[in-house]
Amino acid sequence: MSPPRRRPRSAGPATPATVALDVLGVDYRGHTYRHDAAETGYGAEAARELGVPAERIFKTLLVDTGDGLAVAVVPVAGQLDLKAMAAALGVKAVRLADPADAARSSGYVIGGISPLGQKRRLPTVVDTSATDQATIYVSGGRRGFQLELSPVELLRATDGSASPVARA
Repeated sequence: MSPPRRRPRSAGPATPATVALDVLGVDYRGHTYRHDAAETGYGAEAARELGVPAERIFKTLLVDTGDGLAVAVVPVAGQLDLKAMAAALGVKAVRLADPADAARSSGYVIGGISPLGQKRRLPTVVDTSATDQATIYVSGGRRGFQLELSPVELLRATDGSASPVARA
């Protein structure tokens, strides 16, 4: 008989992201909202539904380096700067990963990809604007579920680095 699954420390479903944070002992808060299936601006929807400024909501994007995938975490109010991301990873160029490849690699659905608890640990770069905030929000691994945590803890949990990879 397997041991009972550990529950997250706050509201929301247990996902690979919350399990990863629990294992590491990271403090976080889960925030759920009703996702509109017709909505494709997932980050903007999260900001609106949670009443949080868009600069505190971060989206998770996967990029293809040509040799593999990597994770970029940038504010939903901005865009990923592909040249800056390539420089942060020390590669010549990157392009956005094919959505099917991103979903398959992460184990999450598009619009619910979390930088935490992915099937495989990938190099992760968090935009430096995150470090200007006491806490930020990232996907909890499902549409309609965000995790609020310290950017320092996000970097620790992902073994990531901070670099200016977003543009307005």
